[in-house]
Formats: sequence, C-alpha cells, structure tokens
Amino acid sequence: MSLLPTFSLLGAGPTVLLLHDADGDHLSFAPQLETLAGAGYRAVAWDMPGYGRSTPVEPYGFKGLAQRCLLLLDALECAEVTLVGHGFGAMLALELALRAPLRVRRLVLCAGGPPLDEDAAAAWVAPRLAALDAGISMQALAQQVVARDAGRAALPEGLLLARHALGRVHAAAYRHALQALLGFARRAPELMRVHQPVLLIAGEQDRCTPPEALLALAHVLRAARVLQLRGVGHWPQLEDPEGFEAALLDFLAEPQRAWH
Repeated sequence: MSLLPTFSLLGAGPTVLLLHDADGDHLSFAPQLETLAGAGYRAVAWDMPGYGRSTPVEPYGFKGLAQRCLLLLDALECAEVTLVGHGFGAMLALELALRAPLRVRRLVLCAGGPPLDEDAAAAWVAPRLAALDAGISMQALAQQVVARDAGRAALPEGLLLARHALGRVHAAAYRHALQALLGFARRAPELMRVHQPVLLIAGEQDRCTPPEALLALAHVLRAARVLQLRGVGHWPQLEDPEGFEAALLDFLAEPQRAWH
C-alpha cells in the first residue's frame, strides 16, 4: 500500500499545491487547476489521506497529514511551493509553513486557518458530526451542508460541484477529519513565526469561518492581508471562481519583497 497521496496535476512552472477542506476532495479546486496551469504554474490538487484513494494516516491529525504532504512534495521534486488551503486545508497549510518553513514560498488561506473556538466548532463541526451520528448518507449530508453554508450570490454550478465533491467522501474519513479539526493547536505565539506572505480570502457570508476570524488571524501573521468576496459563503473558490482566481493570480505575481 503506497503512502503517497493521490493527486491531480496540470501544467508546468512554479508549483502550487491545492489543499482541500474536510468538506470535499481534489474536485473542490477543479476550476483553479485549469486556471493555474493556463497561467504558467504547475497546479497540484491532492486527495487528503483517507480521501479518494489516498491511504489514511493513523492517528489522524495535522502532524501525520503534514508528513504526507511533504512526501508528495519530495515525489514531485519540489523544493519550494505555494500552498493554497481551503478550510481544513488552510490549517494544514499553516502547519506545513511552521514545520517546513524553507519549503513554503507563499500561502493562500481560503475560508479557514484560525484554530476553532467554541462558536466555530458549534457552527462548523457539531452539525456535521450530528448528521453522521444520525446515519445520514454523505450525499444527503452534502445537500444539507452546502445549502446551509453557501452564500446568497453563489454560482449555482459551483455549488453543484461542492455537493458532488462532499458526497464522494468516505464517511469514516470525514469523521476523522472533523475530529482532527478540533485538535488544531497552533496559537498566536506559534503563528507569529510564519514569515511567508499570506493572502486570506474570506466569504462575506461564511458561517463556518466568518471574515472577522480571518481579520484576527491577519493581525497575528507577520505579512498578511485579507480579501473579502461579497455574497459568498464557505466555498469562495467555487462560489465566485472568477473573483477568487483574479485575487490568487495577482498575489502569485507580486514580488515577494513587497510583503516585507
């Protein structure tokens, strides 16, 4: 059994690794894979361990997931990477930046990143775990979650893809990921060590990670700014792909010295 996570790859150039949320898989970044490749980047979207055909980690937590991510970068012969993380993937991106700072060039944290407080755990984790405990299928859960946590101006095709990606997730892996979210323990003193430029992208109507949480995180990080997408909920890259991708490409094109 291979420990190397499965992934989709498109394009050639500087590597951008797309780390999906617990609420999806590599398809959560399907539009961006093509956009980045067309703009001259090597875009890689992984299936997090336990998702798709990627072998799970045991125990399921951020340390093991970061190690698998580094294994993937080694296999890709990638010395330095830009990380784009959504939700859970944003937390993992910060974990990687702290564990392997020389491997990470920039970070884009989308609808995630801060450790969960009680309110965030109640809004994000609790209803999802309750649905699993009730025996609801992943397809039915996806319908509920996306309807509840998307924004009013979301692109309908983006929500269709969000539901499809979440509906494909294995229930056991989903439970492990939700429980791991509660264990993300990186607090302000550690996060202040993140030296890379960081772009935080918030959905104006995100109930899971409201814009205020990303604004607070931006004050902790050394080189960060926040962009808020109007009418968008928890899936900015799918609900407003044009706005998300414009911000992403602008950020990638900026000289790194401008952030210091």
